[in-house]
Amino acid sequence: MSMTIQIQTLTHENFAPFGEVISCTGNDFFHINDAHTERYHALVQTEIVGEARTGISIFRNIKTTTIPFQISMLERHPIGSQAFIPMQGQRFLVVVAPSLNADEPDLSQLCAFITDGKQGVNYRAGTWHHPLLTLESPSDFAVVDRIGGGHNCDVFQFPNAIEIKA
Repeated sequence: MSMTIQIQTLTHENFAPFGEVISCTGNDFFHINDAHTERYHALVQTEIVGEARTGISIFRNIKTTTIPFQISMLERHPIGSQAFIPMQGQRFLVVVAPSLNADEPDLSQLCAFITDGKQGVNYRAGTWHHPLLTLESPSDFAVVDRIGGGHNCDVFQFPNAIEIKA
C-alpha cells in the first residue's frame, strides 16, 4: 500500500491531539522586570512518570530534509513528554500519529506539520512522532524531556515507506 501525507501549517488547534505548540502567538502574558519583559507563563506542562527529573538538552540536527521525502518509522516516549524549541528561528517538520493500540501508531491518521520558525512543540508522553526533520542544517534545538531510568523509547518500523510532500 502506497501512502502520501500532505504537510499542513502547524496551529494550536490541529496539533492539540498530540501535544502543545510552544509559541507567544495566541497566548496571554504578564509583564515582569519593571515591564521590560512579557512572560508567556507555563505554555506547556512537562510530563514525568516514575523516578526521574526534567532535563534541558541541545539537539543539533546535522542532516537536512528535502521535501518530498519518505519515512519508515515513528518513535514514542511512554513515560515522559518531549519538547523541541528551535534556537535559530528555523522552520522544521513535525510528523505525528495517534495510537492504534497499545503497541503501534495508527498510520491511517498520520499527520505532517511545518512550523513557522517561531514555534516549538511539546509531544505528550506516548505520542508517536518522527525524530527531528529540519529544512536546514546544522539546526540547534533546546529539548526539554525526561532524564532517568526505565524504558522510555519505543520504535515502530512501517511495513512500507510513506511519502511526505508539500
